[in-house]
Amino acid sequence: MPAPPSRVKEYYVKFPRISPSIRTVAFLLLAPLAMSGCTDDKSRNGAAAEPLKKENAAPAEPAAAGFAVTTTATRKDAKAFPNASSAAAASAAPKVKHNAGEDPAFAKQCGWPVKCPKPLPGSILPQKRIVAYYGNPLSKRMGALGEYPKDEMLRRLKGEVASWEKADPSTPVQPALHLIAVVAQGEPGKAGKYRMVMPDTVVNQVYGWAREANALLFIDIQTGHDDIRTILPRFEWLLKNPDVHLGIDPEFNLIKSGKKPGSKIGTYDAADVNYVSGYLAELVRKHNLPPKVLTVHRFTRNGVTNARSIVLRPEVQIVMHMDGWGAPWLKRDSYKDYVVAEPVQFTGFKLFYHNDTKKGDPLMTPRDLLKLNPRPVYIQYQ
Repeated sequence: MPAPPSRVKEYYVKFPRISPSIRTVAFLLLAPLAMSGCTDDKSRNGAAAEPLKKENAAPAEPAAAGFAVTTTATRKDAKAFPNASSAAAASAAPKVKHNAGEDPAFAKQCGWPVKCPKPLPGSILPQKRIVAYYGNPLSKRMGALGEYPKDEMLRRLKGEVASWEKADPSTPVQPALHLIAVVAQGEPGKAGKYRMVMPDTVVNQVYGWAREANALLFIDIQTGHDDIRTILPRFEWLLKNPDVHLGIDPEFNLIKSGKKPGSKIGTYDAADVNYVSGYLAELVRKHNLPPKVLTVHRFTRNGVTNARSIVLRPEVQIVMHMDGWGAPWLKRDSYKDYVVAEPVQFTGFKLFYHNDTKKGDPLMTPRDLLKLNPRPVYIQYQ
């Protein structure tokens, strides 16, 4: 077994994007069924509802506010219209203002709640919410998992779990560790694939930490110039365990462009996601496992293409995970544009302890995220 590398070359960066609502401002971005955004159904009926047309989208946000608002209807004097119906009177009431990503009417028009396969026995979502620490033990800069000594890291994770349990007592919280098991690199390396596969000893170390904390383990794959179809089977030895799940990161899938990780944003197509979910479904059947959770990172329009062609399978629960960083209004805006607007199955949301707050903005709280519609069922801290 090769010795663990002394350090991981950290090409873990998010890219700038311009808010679709404020074109002149740019920031770097790296339960119950109503909460989950799913309704039980034997099939997805082919696809989610069509997205809103541009002309039907919510009105643009004022530049000073930075979030979507609904215009307030003009109040009418009911006494001046004695023949008005109760429906007309109700429509005259002021409309509730919603931040981007929070409006239930927008979510409904986009296709939420999604018609999903009926959860199989042992399914985690939507009965529980997953709260995960993300990173790599060989790097203090890639996330909370590696930033702190093991005992302190697990203590901090326990504190976040308690915060979510307090904010939403109706939904049990499942802790998790989300390990970057394949790290994109800026150099080709011996394999010429611009990625570093973590030694089994490192993976087993973090798996032991997860078991110590009664937590799930997610392995995360940043393919670089490798093919997910080639590298995913490398981890069957781990994924055949019932408490191990998977994350894939389109940002670092750069085969098509041929660019170095960190110089361009990568992408996955629905065909790639369908391969991964099909592979996991076969593992579930082969080893008689409870359903797997698959998280797909996303923070750009092209991060996932043809999302409506993603196949839902009862053996796999797919989380489209909002992975951008920045001010709260911009994170909500990204959630609205790239997760709510293109429904798949479940939703997730990432919080960055350092990058979200580096410009003086507050870290979003559980109560903030519980206002989103649909409510995210996977929360990741980096």
